[in-house]
Amino acid sequence: MPLDPMPDWVPARRREIGARIRAERERIGLTQEQLGTRVGREYRTIHRWEYGARTPNLDDLLLLAAAFEIPLAELVR
Repeated sequence: MPLDPMPDWVPARRREIGARIRAERERIGLTQEQLGTRVGREYRTIHRWEYGARTPNLDDLLLLAAAFEIPLAELVR
């Protein structure tokens, strides 16, 4: 059962993870569209993850970590 309202640290943490996704994407020189193609998502979804508007699920995080060639733990640290 979800918490209502969500604790303040949750959206902040979501933005941190999004910033890490963006930094890794830029590190390997991909656009949002190119990353989306690699992980099977639309570029708009990548944008929403990067800016904390949406949360990637575990499967998405695993695909992102594989695309970035980094351990999952590094992506969500």
